[in-house]
Amino acid sequence: MTLTVKSPAFAEGGAIPPRYTCDGDNVSPALSWSGPPAGTKSFVLIMDDPDAPSGTFTHWVLFDVPAPQHELAEGHRAGISGLAGTNDFSETGYGGPCPPKGHGVHRYYFTLSALDCSTLGLLGGASRRDVETRMRGHVLATAKYMGKYERKR
Repeated sequence: MTLTVKSPAFAEGGAIPPRYTCDGDNVSPALSWSGPPAGTKSFVLIMDDPDAPSGTFTHWVLFDVPAPQHELAEGHRAGISGLAGTNDFSETGYGGPCPPKGHGVHRYYFTLSALDCSTLGLLGGASRRDVETRMRGHVLATAKYMGKYERKR
């Protein structure tokens, strides 16, 4: 099996509903995954926007998600499962799509990585850079799911 990640909130490559953005309730969409490789002990989820004007913008960092977990409920809060890192809004947890008005369609990637370690040994609030540094040499598989969002003028 191949690691896959999906959301019931929107189709792969489809529009992310406003509920999950700064124009709505700014809650994380439900996600589920399947097909983790043998030896998976934890997961890391990173959501980012490569189309941001200043370069890739990180919206969500979640790490040390236990291997038995295969879904995140809508509005997931760290502590329930996994630890939240700091996003580029300088907050921990989820920060929904919020591209500049009139900037066009932005792509948002939810990247799930299966790791061969149960913890990265970091505290909640860790930076994306620290999470990615600790992941090196431990990634067994990666899956991506992409949605789009545009704020109109």
